[in-house]
Amino acid sequence: MMNFFKNFRKDEDGAVTVDWVVLTAAVVGLAVAAYSSIQTGASDLTSRTNTYMDRQNPGSFR
Repeated sequence: MMNFFKNFRKDEDGAVTVDWVVLTAAVVGLAVAAYSSIQTGASDLTSRTNTYMDRQNPGSFR
């Protein structure tokens, strides 16, 4: 049984998989944060553009 634990501790198979899972989770987290920031900015810009367009009176330029 002790040999099993010694071999298990020395075995590095699967360590690369764990690294990739952690890196992928970090990339996904950064993408979610960036998307949230972009969405907030785009919503604000859309709202301001809508307000500006509502204030325009095309008939006054005749």
